[in-house]
Amino acid sequence: MKQNTYPIEQVVPHDHPMILIDELLSYDDEKAVCQLTITPKSNFYNQAKQSVPSHVAIEYMAQSIAAFANANEKDKGGEVSIGFLVSSRKFKVHVSEFKLDAKLIVSVEQLYLEDSGLSAFDCKVEQDNEVVAQAKINIFQPNDAEAFLAQQ
Repeated sequence: MKQNTYPIEQVVPHDHPMILIDELLSYDDEKAVCQLTITPKSNFYNQAKQSVPSHVAIEYMAQSIAAFANANEKDKGGEVSIGFLVSSRKFKVHVSEFKLDAKLIVSVEQLYLEDSGLSAFDCKVEQDNEVVAQAKINIFQPNDAEAFLAQQ
């Protein structure tokens, strides 16, 4: 895997504060690794509990998939585009929340990509080398997202 050189804002098609991951660490044609640290400024942070609910992991996974796809697209001279989370299967969380200062590593691996733009990913979130969340996620990335949205 190659080390990433793109700032997260260049590969995740959101604006702050909706960018939830801190960094794309590395990627190749099949997988990517991202990271984030839970802080009081993290989106969905609960000040009273000093944590983020673990169900937010699904969005960490989705944004890591976006970083993977867009970094690879930028490497080919292409443009950043949006994709749509179609469904998730086997989403499991092994903790109820991500505590303040937790360092999370998000790994995504593409299982397949169809010509239609549909793809599937095996995803996991680790903390201290332990899997704390996992899912299989299906993504749809149309060739022309603007045209697709206009038709909807």
